[in-house]
Amino acid sequence: MMDRDTSRVRIGISSCLLGEKVRFDGGHKKDDFLTNHFGRYVEWVPVCPEFEIGLGVPRESLRLVAEGNRIHLTAPRSGLDHTDRMNKWTREHAGRLADQGLCGYVLKRSSPSCGLERVKVYVGSGMPRREGRGLFAAGLVDQFPNLPMEEEGRLNDPRLRENFVSQVLCYKRWSDLGESGLTRPRIMQFHARHKYLLMSRHPAGARSLGNLIGQAERSVSPRRLGEEYFNAFCKVMRHTPTRRNHTNVLQHLAGHFSQRLDSGDRAELTIVINRYRQDGLPLIVPVTLIRHYVRKFSVEFLSDQVYLDPGLCELNLLNRL
Repeated sequence: MMDRDTSRVRIGISSCLLGEKVRFDGGHKKDDFLTNHFGRYVEWVPVCPEFEIGLGVPRESLRLVAEGNRIHLTAPRSGLDHTDRMNKWTREHAGRLADQGLCGYVLKRSSPSCGLERVKVYVGSGMPRREGRGLFAAGLVDQFPNLPMEEEGRLNDPRLRENFVSQVLCYKRWSDLGESGLTRPRIMQFHARHKYLLMSRHPAGARSLGNLIGQAERSVSPRRLGEEYFNAFCKVMRHTPTRRNHTNVLQHLAGHFSQRLDSGDRAELTIVINRYRQDGLPLIVPVTLIRHYVRKFSVEFLSDQVYLDPGLCELNLLNRL
């Protein structure tokens, strides 16, 4: 077995998105952002469920069909039903993925095996409804409810892209924390570092997480507290940040040092935050200015805030928000 590259974040992905010719028509759906940009910083773990269960390339196209309370994966031309075959393989593959150290998954949209949402489901002879989830994707969600997952099409939206990458990096930091050994102080420190990132997603959820740690009985083991905390953490992080929430966070951050600014600098910072709020500047501008003052005044509480240093800055994710 080959040693894996622990310096890169490992992310599962539908093989066709990397340019592998495994689709039903013998083609691929290579994605530029994933291969030429994000791919420089991650280690992909590719898989094509339909190919892996032995359907070959090219192959008959598949569709989801509703029969009673069950969704079937069928080949309409031949009438073959691949539901049980796909479900069995998905369970076995999910077991193998559990040992892969994945921190996220990117799936092919609209696919009857990999689509995460709004996949066509056929009911009788009527028009299909876009309300399904691919069989493989459904198995992943069941087995790894906290794992960040997204479809490649939605990653064209800058807000969804930034949020997915943030979730992946948070998942990696938590996994590294688990490997070093969970303790109550380490969980509290993790939360403190992510406080403003959480606020930008869901302020009430961020407060609830703080209360969860602060009010947990001392008799609760770090492992149990960690499980409860991270389940709730992932739910908060699935919220897509809004401009209003970002503005609220920026104002909170500025409040830690604004009294140390002279009148001119204080006015400039206020103007920059307001221009961001009004969609006149990208988020990177007020964040960079606040980072400058945090360093200048040695604001220790903010020096390791993930919100101000989210990682993978080379992707320029904040430049489009």
